[in-house]
Amino acid sequence: MKNILFILAAILLTSISSFAQQKEEKDTVAVTVPKVAYKYNALAPSKAAFYSAILPGLGQIYNKSYWKAPIVWGGIGIGIYSYSFNQGKYNEYRNAYKDLLAGKVLTGELAGLDEDRLRRAQKFHQRNRDLSALVSVGLYLLNIVEANVDAHLKQFNVDDNLTLRPALQQNTIDNKYNLGLTLSYKF
Repeated sequence: MKNILFILAAILLTSISSFAQQKEEKDTVAVTVPKVAYKYNALAPSKAAFYSAILPGLGQIYNKSYWKAPIVWGGIGIGIYSYSFNQGKYNEYRNAYKDLLAGKVLTGELAGLDEDRLRRAQKFHQRNRDLSALVSVGLYLLNIVEANVDAHLKQFNVDDNLTLRPALQQNTIDNKYNLGLTLSYKF
């Protein structure tokens, strides 16, 4: 019984879809829609990514997103500064640790530190140095990806024929505002 119902349902569903596929012969009116000249440059994203790989921020300038270039430069610059600062401190604590093991007396800021503190300070600055290098490389790669994606997105045809806009509408019953989205598609 279940098989018969399944077969009947399958026949019914296929026959409905076959009726939907039939072409109706009616008088049709040809409507011509004026086409807007739209130019697509397939090499723009790769060119922007290449420029960003050569010099960070140059791809953003190529995409005419001038305000993003100082952000890229600042992020990578802070990462490089942090790397060099932690490398200097690591070397300072490492040399002091070597001097302490050699039997020399420590002077200056590091005079009161013992072996354990010097070792922990070395590990701390080494970890921060490595993390700074990783963040700098990550920001560099993110710069390249962002330039590529921005160049892709700049080539989309965005006009008023397809819009998605937020809208506030006042409720007539309680006079409160309702937030909604309006999707309009014009032919």
